[in-house]
Amino acid sequence: MSGVRVEETGIPGLLLVHLPVHEDARGWFKENWQREKMVAAGLPDFRPVQNNVSFNREAGTTRGIHAEPWDKYVGVIGGSVFGAWVDLRAGTGFGKSFSTVLGPGQAVFVPRGVGNGFQTLEPDTGYSYLVTEHWSERARAGYTFLNLSDPTAGIRWPIPLERAILSDADKAHPQLAAVSPVGPRKILVLGASGQLGRALAAAAPADGSFEFLAREQLDLTDAAQLDALNFSGYRAVINAAAYTRVDEAETPAGRREAWATNVAALGELAAACTAHDTTLVHISSDYVFDGTQQSYTEQDGFCPLGVYGQTKAAGDMLVAGVPKHYVVRTSWVVGDGKNFVSTMAQLARTGVDPGVVNDQFGRLSFATDLAAGILHLLEVGAPHGTYNLTNGGEPASWARIAAEVFRLLGHDPGRITETNTAAYLAGRTGVAPRPSHSILDLAKIRAAGFEPPEQFEALTAYLSARSPAS
Repeated sequence: MSGVRVEETGIPGLLLVHLPVHEDARGWFKENWQREKMVAAGLPDFRPVQNNVSFNREAGTTRGIHAEPWDKYVGVIGGSVFGAWVDLRAGTGFGKSFSTVLGPGQAVFVPRGVGNGFQTLEPDTGYSYLVTEHWSERARAGYTFLNLSDPTAGIRWPIPLERAILSDADKAHPQLAAVSPVGPRKILVLGASGQLGRALAAAAPADGSFEFLAREQLDLTDAAQLDALNFSGYRAVINAAAYTRVDEAETPAGRREAWATNVAALGELAAACTAHDTTLVHISSDYVFDGTQQSYTEQDGFCPLGVYGQTKAAGDMLVAGVPKHYVVRTSWVVGDGKNFVSTMAQLARTGVDPGVVNDQFGRLSFATDLAAGILHLLEVGAPHGTYNLTNGGEPASWARIAAEVFRLLGHDPGRITETNTAAYLAGRTGVAPRPSHSILDLAKIRAAGFEPPEQFEALTAYLSARSPAS
């Protein structure tokens, strides 16, 4: 199949494929679909899950125009057709058409939202469809139709439609003026009520391209709810849902819940994204490391100290098996909910002088900046893989950060009593081990074109926006 050739058409993403056909006295043979060679020739990495064939007994049989909610690869397995395609996607190309004759030596890749139709030119013609989603009645609700006779599309059918063979359903399809354009696949955010979920909601464009589901709307640990989700409508899923109660994860009940949410449920989500060719964005943690190194790159191996870190490491490995994935590893997240910074601010204002550890080092990750970095990866189509993402600047201890919170709020940073982890934990029970160094190397995310803001500048902006006087 070395002679395969891919040709662009006037419709973005609609590709005409020229296939070698080997003929002899018996007939002909072709490789109708060969993923590795076709991708190398310029076709998208198309992963079909179903093959449909329509057999058309008479010349002049005309079908369409249907835009299904998936990608497809069409061609003939006998006979020939006049194929016609109309862009029904929202945008400046809406209504643009392309047509050509397909024999055994041609096929067409049809992206989601482009309507497909054909008219047979010979009796006993077989038309093949490879599609990326399983057909179902639920999926049919996502179809968009166009009338074969629409004058705007300007399709010149070789056999006039009044003499062609059409179904009653195809005759009843709307004209272009009455067709609602097909919108792009959305980005779904799970865990929408959490700190990161809310930051993503604030950063996302208000054009309907994002959908947000909180746990009350979709509980990842409920397999039935996940099965009911129509993944064909999403180009990416950002999983901001997780079990994050680090200390409770060390208890028998917490351990079960952490593994159920961070591993078992995530595995089901990863499998669904793989099956539907959906990009999965997953949030990882510095807790996958033991903190014995000064800093960690994306290539460093896992060495978690506690149950929470173990479940996050296991989840990262599951997500890495999804062909299109981003594992976004972060640390010390600060958003609009309860967090270390908000706690220190409350203590400063209420006259409490806290003791804070000075031997755990890292960088803050403000949810707004974390959200911006995630959206950047998706927007620019960065290479899939793992990316460290925290705020920038010099690493600091929790004690240094606490002192800075006090200072920025006009309180004496000397009220902070520095202590080490061993002394802080003396006499306490039920506390999970923490890594002493949570510093994540940011070279890779910077190479992808995103510059994380400096952590203390971000801290200043965060506190200023939330001060009582603002």
